Amino acid sequence: MRKKIKPILLILFFLVIYIYVCSITLLPNNLVVFEGEKLDIKTLYGIRINAKDENFSDYKVMQTATNLSEKVSDNVGTVNLSLELFGTIPLKEIDVNILPRTTVVPLGNSIGMKLYTDGVLVVGMSEITGEDNIVYKPFEDSGIREGDRIIEVNNVAIKNTSELIKTINKSNGSNLKIVYIRDNNRLTANIAPIKTSDSDYKLGLWVRDAAAGVGTASFYEPSTGMFAALGHGIVDIDTGEIVNIANGELTTSTIVSIKKGNRGNPGEIRGTIESGLKIGEIYKNGNFGVSGIITNKENLNLSSLDEMEVALRSEIEEGKAHILCELENGRVDSYEIEIRKVYTSNNYDNKSMLIKVTDSRLLEKTGGIIQGMSGSPIIQNGRFVGAVTHVLVQNPTEGYAVFADMMIKQMREVK
Repeated sequence: MRKKIKPILLILFFLVIYIYVCSITLLPNNLVVFEGEKLDIKTLYGIRINAKDENFSDYKVMQTATNLSEKVSDNVGTVNLSLELFGTIPLKEIDVNILPRTTVVPLGNSIGMKLYTDGVLVVGMSEITGEDNIVYKPFEDSGIREGDRIIEVNNVAIKNTSELIKTINKSNGSNLKIVYIRDNNRLTANIAPIKTSDSDYKLGLWVRDAAAGVGTASFYEPSTGMFAALGHGIVDIDTGEIVNIANGELTTSTIVSIKKGNRGNPGEIRGTIESGLKIGEIYKNGNFGVSGIITNKENLNLSSLDEMEVALRSEIEEGKAHILCELENGRVDSYEIEIRKVYTSNNYDNKSMLIKVTDSRLLEKTGGIIQGMSGSPIIQNGRFVGAVTHVLVQNPTEGYAVFADMMIKQMREVK
């Protein structure tokens, strides 16, 4: 009997160790919170968190809890937290950056976006017929695949597709050393281009260096001149991955038509940016939207809009709220919604709140939430609380929204 118990105890011991290691590893090295916001850190039994900074002596030692939530000091700055096992064994350090509360101008304007990638994105592969009429796959066994981003060829930086084509043709078929990025890792490959019957050299890779789309601007922050839009990132239509950009432009857009949504068939705001006027520069395309600097405020018609405080999660309530969105060119209207559920602990995706459209005017026009409304700002009790991000396809009157603080924090990372 003892022989059977020992292996079981040993397995349980290593299982507990594994759980603790995973728990600590998954905790971020850096956190960003607003002044007065509660810090939510999930820990396990025996782990204690201490604030090491003397400037924050009022910040008490936080004891272990399954769902730890203690108020961060109201001082603005950085707190260094130390995680210790049973108060003696150091495990991890976390820097908490405390931002001052801020005010924004909620927008709701229909906008266009032009994004330019950092390097060129591989979106497909195809066989190449050489000048000898033999079919080749020069990319085969190179390691490159869809979603990779080519940034350098033969020690020359590649910024767009035309530069890549020019470099390939200059090779005259010689082996090329290609540097590409995958999952933030820098990798290399060697490919010999194939000469085609039209005397061009090709790798068999389909690439793209730009993306464009329309959506809704969420807010403008007067104190920094920055903006955020969409509430979710722009993904490449071929790879399904968020486009890693070098820069971009924010422009005005023109609404062409509105397709009403119904169960199982999401609607859409169809727009064009062909004659759009430049509003600003885009610097970031992340999980919680696009952001950058406003350079031409006059093209946003900000004068009639009100500046308001950004709500903390603890200030968001289930119940009535309203959204701002543009469904007619040049006109931003307010529509009633209901916040049905607030997922206060969610720091991982842009489904922070479950919302429902209750305004009969909006239901008549769109059937609920439709594509193109992503980024529509949500206002409750005179505060900016978040932005629309998703529609429930089987019930277009309902969808999800992202917390305002998540958009602000991602936007601030730009600097």
